[in-house]
This record gives sequence, structure tokens and C-alpha cells, in this order.
Amino acid sequence: MTTASEPLLSVRGLRVVLGGRHILHGVDLDVAPAGVTALLGRNGAGKTTTVRGVLGLVPRTGSVRFAGTETVRLATHDLVRRGIGYAPEDRGVFAGLTVAENLRLAERPGAGTPDYPLVHELFPELKARARQSAGTLSGGQQQMVAIARTLLNGNRLIIADEPTKGLAPRVVTEVALVLERAARAVPVLLVEQNLALVRRLADSCVVLADGRTAHRGPAADLLADTGATRRLLGVGSNSPAHEEADA
Repeated sequence: MTTASEPLLSVRGLRVVLGGRHILHGVDLDVAPAGVTALLGRNGAGKTTTVRGVLGLVPRTGSVRFAGTETVRLATHDLVRRGIGYAPEDRGVFAGLTVAENLRLAERPGAGTPDYPLVHELFPELKARARQSAGTLSGGQQQMVAIARTLLNGNRLIIADEPTKGLAPRVVTEVALVLERAARAVPVLLVEQNLALVRRLADSCVVLADGRTAHRGPAADLLADTGATRRLLGVGSNSPAHEEADA
């Protein structure tokens, strides 16, 4: 059980070796029990691998404490049951199914009654489009479905991996509103390269470099320091800083 002053997620010395190659060399990060924590870094810094390590999707060592309990030896399905929701980079929406069917597939047996009232309160558009094929939705609307699925089962943390990657600026604005609404209900770990979005949403940030933690602190402080953003991210603090891929 965490208190208001303790991190909901605390990662220490996270290491990942894949195919004999050391991807993560000791990542440290904390996610507060409220608001948005941004995970930043240049292309190949190890952000997606860090998320996969937290979720147990790759072999890892170190410490991953969630809600006060060590979870590094737990399987992914056990972590999901403990309340971690994941919105993957590609959104994972089933294009041939309706919005309602996509949400229904996310209902987790044993998690209690799915919280459709919360989903429809935050995203009334999904209720109005329940019978619409998800493949006909805009990128922003599909991201809405992806985030909504993580809210159905009473999750305590949402991990959103590159939710604006490849989206037009107008759609990025839609996604920002989606994440803003979601973060009012559940804390979010946001993997992102759009610094304007980070500035708008994030309270704190963690920056990775070469598979290690290079910076931790308030997001506003980092983004106010042009020299630091150029040194750590290779861009000015006013750049959207989209990247094409990550290790």
C-alpha cells in the first residue's frame, strides 16, 4: 500500500539483456500516485524497453515496486491483475470490430464490474460511436479507445507508449485532451517525444540516455532549460521532438 508521499511505481537498477546485448544498464524512475510522469530520451535510449521491462514482457533484473510490493519476479498477467493498464505504441485497436466490441474485449474476468460509467463520463464520444467500426475512427479517436480500455478494469496506473507518434498536429491535440481527462482519474506514465505535449501534461519527467537514467525531476524545470534539453534530448525545448523508433 502506498501513501500520498510515496511513488506508486518505483524502479531501481532495471537491467535488460536481449540476444546477448545489454539494452538497459540500470534504470531508475518513480511514478507519482497522481498526475503524469513523462519518460523521455533520444531515439534508441531504451524507453520502450523500460516499459516492457516494467511489464515483464522481457527478462529483467533489478527492482520494480508497484503499490509498495516488489513485482520484478511476477509474470505480465499478474502485473495486469494488480492494476497496470497498457496502451501500446500502435494502439492495438481491432479495426474490423466496433468501438463497443473493442471495449468489451478489454473486460478482465475477475476484475469486477467494468467501469463503463467512468469511460463514458471521460469520453462521451465513445458512447455515441459505440456501433461504429473502430477502423473508421480518426487516430485521436482510436487512441481514445486504447486509453478507455485501460480504464475499464479499475487500473491504478496507465502506461501510454508514444500515443502521438505518427499523428498530425490536429490529432495530437485530440490525444492531449484524451490523456488529460484520463490523468484526472488514474496516474499516467507517458512515453513521449512531443515536448509541447509533455509541457502541457507532465508534472515530472525521467530522461534516459544509453539505457541509463540521465535526469529525473520536475518536467517544467527541464523544459525551461534549453541547454539541458539539447544535451539530454538533442532538441530545443520548443521542438516537438518526434522520433521514428526506439530500442
